[in-house]
Amino acid sequence: MDKDPICAMEVDQSKAIKVTQNGSTYYFCSEHCKNKFLTRSTPKDSARLPGKDIYTCPMHPEIEQNKAGICPKCGMSLELKTVSIKSEEEDVEARILANKFWMGLTLTIPVFFLALGEMIPGFNLKAVVPSHLSRWIQFVFATPVVLWAGNIFFVKAWQSILNKSLNMFTLIAMGVGAAYGFSAIAILFPGVFPESLKKGGEIGLYFEAAAVITVLVLLGQLLEARARNKTGHAIKALLGLAAKNAHRIRDGKEEEVAVDNIQKGDLLRVRPGEKVPLDGIITEGKSTIDEAMISGEPIPVVKKEGDRVIGATVNQSGTFVMRTEKVGSETLLSQIVNMVAEAQRSRAPIQKLVDQVSGYFVPAVLICAVIAFIVWSIFGPKPALAYALVSAISVLIIACPCALGLATPMSIMVGIGKGAQSGILIKNAEAIEKAERITHVLTDKTGTLTAGKPRVTAVITAKDWEERTLLNIAASLEQSSEHPLARAVVDYAKEQGRELMPVDDFQSVAGGGVKGKVNSKTVLAGKQKFMEEAGVILSEELKNKAAELQEKAQTVIWVAVDGQTAGILAISDPIKETTPEAIRALHEMGLKVVMLTGDNKKTAQAIAKELNINSVYAELEPKDKQDIVKKLRAEGAKVMMAGDGINDAPALAEAEVGIAMGTGTDVAIESAGITLVKGDLNGIVKALRLSRSVMRNIRQNLFFAFVYNALGIPIAAGILYPFLGLLLSPMIAGAAMSFSSVSVIANSLRLRNLTL
Repeated sequence: MDKDPICAMEVDQSKAIKVTQNGSTYYFCSEHCKNKFLTRSTPKDSARLPGKDIYTCPMHPEIEQNKAGICPKCGMSLELKTVSIKSEEEDVEARILANKFWMGLTLTIPVFFLALGEMIPGFNLKAVVPSHLSRWIQFVFATPVVLWAGNIFFVKAWQSILNKSLNMFTLIAMGVGAAYGFSAIAILFPGVFPESLKKGGEIGLYFEAAAVITVLVLLGQLLEARARNKTGHAIKALLGLAAKNAHRIRDGKEEEVAVDNIQKGDLLRVRPGEKVPLDGIITEGKSTIDEAMISGEPIPVVKKEGDRVIGATVNQSGTFVMRTEKVGSETLLSQIVNMVAEAQRSRAPIQKLVDQVSGYFVPAVLICAVIAFIVWSIFGPKPALAYALVSAISVLIIACPCALGLATPMSIMVGIGKGAQSGILIKNAEAIEKAERITHVLTDKTGTLTAGKPRVTAVITAKDWEERTLLNIAASLEQSSEHPLARAVVDYAKEQGRELMPVDDFQSVAGGGVKGKVNSKTVLAGKQKFMEEAGVILSEELKNKAAELQEKAQTVIWVAVDGQTAGILAISDPIKETTPEAIRALHEMGLKVVMLTGDNKKTAQAIAKELNINSVYAELEPKDKQDIVKKLRAEGAKVMMAGDGINDAPALAEAEVGIAMGTGTDVAIESAGITLVKGDLNGIVKALRLSRSVMRNIRQNLFFAFVYNALGIPIAAGILYPFLGLLLSPMIAGAAMSFSSVSVIANSLRLRNLTL
C-alpha cells in the first residue's frame, strides 16, 4: 500500500485521493496532504518527487539542487526555495557559523596579544612569555582558527577555482592562506629563509593577521546569515499565527478538528476571539474581523453573510458560520508566502551590472596583488620580501567583494518582506526597480478608484413595462456574470424579494454586456453602444434620462427583451474615502494619473473632475486599454497600470509595472508584477514609496562597497608609504573588509523600519 509522502499515514485505497504523476501513482489521506505534495518547489526540468526539497542560491536563483550546500558561483550557502515555519532548519548555518566564530575568537585573543603585546607601553612581554615560546603558542592557537574555523573559506575558494567562477572567497582564502602558510613555514622550517628576511635572527610572523581576518570574516558571514533569516521572520510569523484547529459542523453537530483535516465545502463556526481557520464565505451571521496581518490595515472590517473571510485573520465581535472554499496551498496566506519567497530570490536588473563588475573585479584584484608584490620586492626597504608579502595579502583581503555581492540582494529581501507586512505583494525584484522610474499611473475605475460595491439607485422602465418585471428579468440574466455591476443588480433584486429565473445560452461580450434566454425570451443587458450594435431601437426619452444620470456619475445599464427596449437601471459606485488623498499623494510624487474605464464617458468625466485626474479614457474595451498603454510607452512614458478585472489583464501585462488589486480576479493578479492585498489606491502610493526607498538603499549599499574598495586597494598596496610611511596591516585590511559588509547589512535592515 502506498503511503502519503507527507504524513506517512496508512491510506485506505478505496477512500484515498489518487494522483498519477510521472508514471507513479500516489494515494493521499486528505486534500491538504495532496496539496502539500503537489506544490513542492522543484527545478523546472525535474519531476516533483515526495520529500524532495530544492535548495537555491539567493544571488544566483538559476542554481538549484536537492540538498543543502554552497553556490558554485559565489560561495553563498544555498537556501530552501520554500518558506518553512520551522526556522530551526534554516538557522543551522547561523548556529554553525556562531560556533566557529566564538571558538575562533577565544583562540585568536591570546594570539593577538602575544603578537602585539610588545607595543603596549611599559609592558615587557618577553619577560613573561619568551619569544620562542610565544611563537609556538601563536602557531598552536592560530592553526585551529584558520584550518578548522576558516576551513569553509578554503572549501568555497577551491570550488570557485574548479567552477572557473572566482569570488570573494577566492581572495579570502589566498590572503589568509598566504599569511598562515608563510608563518607556519617560518616556525617549522626557519632555515629555508634567507638572513635578509630575518629581524633579530627571527622571521616575522603573521599568525595574528590570519587568525583575526578569519574571525572577522566569520563575523561578517554570521551577521549575513542572521540578517537573511530576519528577512523571512515576518512571513514565518504569519504562518505561525495561522489557526491550528477549527469547529466543523456536520449533520447538525459541532466538532473540533485540526485545520489540516478540513476540506472544501466544510462548514465552520468561528466565535469571537478565534482565528478564521481558512479562506471561505460567511453563510450565517456577521462580525468585525481584524485583517491587519494580511492587509496591514489596523481598522477591523465588518463582514456579513456572503462576504469573504481570510484564513489567519482574527474574529472580533460576533459569531458566524463560514463555508470553506480554499485549503492548503490555495489559501491567500500560502500564496503570499510563496510569492514573497519567490520574489526574495529574484534579481533586479541592476544586479546584472554588479555581476558584470564582480566578474572582472576578482581577476583585477589578483593582478593588483601580484603587481604590489613585485614592486615591493624590487623597490621596497629591507626586508623587501616581507613588505611585499604584507602588501599583497592586504590587497587580497581588503578588496574582498562580499559587500558588493550583498548590496542588491539584501535590500531586495528586506524590502519585499517589508512590503508583505504592509499588504504589498511583489512578484519579482524587477518590478521594484521599474516602479521607481514610473511617470504615469493608469487606473481602472470600478474597484480601484471606487468602492467596487455598486448599488442600484433607480429602475426606469420603457412604456408597457413594469419595474418589477424589468428588474426580475435583468437580475436573472446578470446572475451568470462576474462583473461588479451585475452583482449589484442581483443583490438589489434579492433585497426586493424577487425570484430569479434560470438562464440559457448565456454569453458575455467583453466591454459590452451580456445576453441570454430568460423564460424563452432573448434578453440583452449592457451599454448603449452594445444595444445599438445589436439592432435595438432606443427611445429618445430614455436616452435623455440616461444622460442626466451619467452626468451625476451614475452608470446606466440598458435592458432589451426580444429586440425591444425594456428600460434602464442606474447604478452608483461611491468613490473610496482614501482615493482623493491617494491621488494627491501621487501628484506630489510628480506622477500623472490617468483613468481607464469601460464606463460611459460622462460618468467617467464626472468622477475624474471630482478627483482632479489628469486624463480620462472611457467606453473602453480590454484591447483599448492595452493600446493606450502601448501608445503612452511609445511616447516615452513609464507606465504603471492598476486594475482588478479580467478586462484589465492585457493592460497589466503590457505596462512596465502592473498592479493588481487583491480583491480582483486571479487573471488580473497573475498578470501583474505587484498585488495589493487590499484593493486600495493608497496601496499604490505605498508601493511606489517602497520602490524608491529600496532602490535608494541599493545605491547606498553599492556606494559603501565601491568606496571601500576604491580607497582600500591603493592604500593596501602601499601608495601612502612613500609619503606617510604608512603600510596597511593585513589585520586592519580584514577589519575594513568586514566593516564594509556590516555597513551594507545594517543599511539594508533599516528598510524594516520604513514608514510607508
